[in-house]
Amino acid sequence: MKVRLATLDDGSADGTLVAVSLDGARAVSVAHIAPNLLYALEHWERVAGPLEHCCASLDAGGSSGGFAFDHARARAPLPRSFQWCDASAFLSHGELMERAFNTQPMPDAREVPLMYQGASDDFLGPCEDVPLPDEADQIDFEGEFGVIVGATPMGVSARDALGFIRLVVQLNDWSLRALGPREMKSGFGFLQAKPSTSFAPVAVTPAALGDAWQDGRLAMKLRVERDGAWFGEPDAREMHFHFGELIAHAARSRSLSAGTVIGSGTVSNYGSLAGSACIAERRVIELLDSGVAQTSFMRFGERVRMQAIASGDGATPFGAIDQRVVRAHRVAPCVTSCQSSTQP
Repeated sequence: MKVRLATLDDGSADGTLVAVSLDGARAVSVAHIAPNLLYALEHWERVAGPLEHCCASLDAGGSSGGFAFDHARARAPLPRSFQWCDASAFLSHGELMERAFNTQPMPDAREVPLMYQGASDDFLGPCEDVPLPDEADQIDFEGEFGVIVGATPMGVSARDALGFIRLVVQLNDWSLRALGPREMKSGFGFLQAKPSTSFAPVAVTPAALGDAWQDGRLAMKLRVERDGAWFGEPDAREMHFHFGELIAHAARSRSLSAGTVIGSGTVSNYGSLAGSACIAERRVIELLDSGVAQTSFMRFGERVRMQAIASGDGATPFGAIDQRVVRAHRVAPCVTSCQSSTQP
C-alpha cells in the first residue's frame, strides 16, 4: 500500500487530509474519502485502497483538483492522537545520556527498550514557531522517527506488530534538559521536561518508502542544521530495537488504539563523525573529548531544520521540519469574582 498523506490547516482541530505526490510538490484533497487522518486510521481497511488510488493518480498527473503543496501550511500529519509513546532505541544515545545525567545503566538495556508516555493532544506542524517559557530550561531538539499504528491487540508479538504499522513519520521530540533530572528522580517520568512534539509534513506508508524501509527500521540519514550550520547526520540503521519490538513493548499489558504514535528516540550513532541529532549528546561528547561542554542550548529566535534522506536514492519522503524557538506568551493570573467581591 503506497500512500503519502499530510494535513492542512482548515481551522478545525484535526485539519483536512490531503494526498501528496511522490516528489512532495503537489497534493489533492481526499476529504471525500477521509475527512482527517485520525478517521482514516480508524477506518484503514476501507479507505486505504482509495487513498492509494489518489496518490497514484496524482503521480501520473491525472488527478483533477490537484494543487501545489505548501509545506508551510501543513500541520502535523496527525495533529492530535490518543497516545504518544517515545522510546530510546539507539543505544549510543542512551549511553551518552547516562553519562550526561550521571545515572546507572539499566541491567537489561539491550533486551528491554526504555519508553515514556508523552502528551499527544497538541502536536506541532513542521514550520510552526515553538513557544517555550524560559531559555534557562535548557532548550534542546531531538531528531527522531516514528510510526503510527492501527488498532493493535494487547500481547502482540514483535514480528506481528510490524503488520499494524500504518504510517511512518519524522519528528522532533523537544526537551527541556534542566527539568529532566528532577522528573526522572521522582519516579513518575517526564512531564514539564517534554513540550509539544513537532512533525515533518508528510506521513508515508512503509511500502511507499521502498528500500528505505528494512525489517522495521529506516535506511535513512537524518540531517540536522542549527541556524543554517550542519549539526549532524546520523544513520537510522543503527537503531537497536526495531519498531515491531517497540510496539510490542507498548502493547504488553494493554491494547493500542488506532492513531497511537510510537517514537524511536533520538537517532544516534557510535562515534562522533556523524554528528548528533540533539544538543545534549554533542555536549557529552565535548565533555569526554576536552573536559568542557562548549555547545550552548537553544536561544529564542534560533532555528532548527531536520530532513531525512534515504541512503539509497537520496529521496526526502517526509519533507522537512524547519522551526524557530520563541518565547511563550505568559498568561496573566486571573482574579476570580470571589476574590474581587472581598475588596472594600
